[in-house]
Amino acid sequence: MAETIEQRCLSKGVKLTEQRRIIAKVISESKEAYGESDHPDVDELYIRVSKIDPKISIATVYRTVKLFEEAGILTKHDFKGGKARYEAMIESHHDHLIDIKTGEIIEFVDEEIEKLQKRVAEKHGYKLVDHKLELYGVKINSKDE
Repeated sequence: MAETIEQRCLSKGVKLTEQRRIIAKVISESKEAYGESDHPDVDELYIRVSKIDPKISIATVYRTVKLFEEAGILTKHDFKGGKARYEAMIESHHDHLIDIKTGEIIEFVDEEIEKLQKRVAEKHGYKLVDHKLELYGVKINSKDE
């Protein structure tokens, strides 16, 4: 079973107030509750958190997300569209395909792409140490073809 945000906070020494605990729980359960493509922005997190505890301010959500990001617990994505989106930091690498019409985000791993990126770096005299791949597209409908 995957480690929850709460467990990662504790293992990294991040103090969990009750409000932070609620925010961590909402983030941990976001993919389960909203689907694999869920990468909420702070406003979406605030709406979800407010349903549990209406006393939590949006400023608290912003500060908590920033703290979790700085501690290496969350990953920030700046997908096109202007709002930073977040997901729990995971050990396994994946890339993203973003539907520019609906905002749907599909996570994927493609070994051919991974090998190609490594070959490109080596071709230019580099050893690949990290990368981020974001593909943007629109769904192809049979009538659009």
